[in-house]
Amino acid sequence: MDFLTFKTFISTEALILFYYLGALVSPIGLWLFLAWLIKKYKLMNTTYEKGKELLWRLLSTKQKMQFVAFYILFFFFMELFWRMLFEFLIGYMQMRDALLQM
Repeated sequence: MDFLTFKTFISTEALILFYYLGALVSPIGLWLFLAWLIKKYKLMNTTYEKGKELLWRLLSTKQKMQFVAFYILFFFFMELFWRMLFEFLIGYMQMRDALLQM
């Protein structure tokens, strides 16, 4: 009953599980979902192919490299933010537990 009334918080192990689910499964799942959308809907496929073709035709080789580097950097910052968010949550839980034991 304490769990349902939020008097007892979920454990650190549950947060670690959710961290790994979000850090590993979410990017892969979103990638697969996008691939499924592109295959299933002709409008999505046409839009994706035309947009990709136009973008790669307009960009120089240096700009293409910068474009890819930006998205790789963005992905790493997203993963870093996800990690810091869960570190904050785990730290909060540990501080709360320490204060309750005093």
